Amino acid sequence: MRSRAAAISIISALAALLISSLSAFAADAIEIKTSHHSARELQEKLELEQLLKKYDVSKYTFTHTIVIEERAMNHAFPVLTLNVHFLGSDDELLSSFLHEQLHWYLAQHRFAMEDAVRQLKAMYPRAPVGLPEGADTEYSTYGHLVDCYLEIQADRQLIGRERTDRVIKNKPWYTWIYKTILQDEDRIAALVKAERLEMN
Repeated sequence: MRSRAAAISIISALAALLISSLSAFAADAIEIKTSHHSARELQEKLELEQLLKKYDVSKYTFTHTIVIEERAMNHAFPVLTLNVHFLGSDDELLSSFLHEQLHWYLAQHRFAMEDAVRQLKAMYPRAPVGLPEGADTEYSTYGHLVDCYLEIQADRQLIGRERTDRVIKNKPWYTWIYKTILQDEDRIAALVKAERLEMN
């Protein structure tokens, strides 16, 4: 009996070590490139590398190539690209990284997303299109209600509710989207859950 308990203990320890190693590998395996190798791009690359060592983002990592491009708009496809807008602000940079990674996650659930967008259009028939309130298309505005909801949940898990509240308050874009999520969080959470788009 004792030997069986010891074997179980060893197996549990090995499993924990494997999970820890996989998490470290996931962060290490992310390749961060700079587009123009400017001082600001290189500084953000360093800051993002440090963040990925500090926080276990393996659960939220769906693409492993990141480009830092000083003059770009943040975008997920075809390569996840971040600008330097949040240089020097770790929480906001982390949130932006998670936001774009979550677009990759949702792209893997296209049919569920299409259903969610149809329901969101019925819930919010006059959603704004265009920055700063909405996204660049109608579909994207509704889709961002899901992506930004998941971003908020991920932020809360990694940096806590208080710091997440500050991050969301300081967002210069998607202002209607974030405001709507916070006002109707239970309603949007129920929709995300019903479409099985929650992060497990």
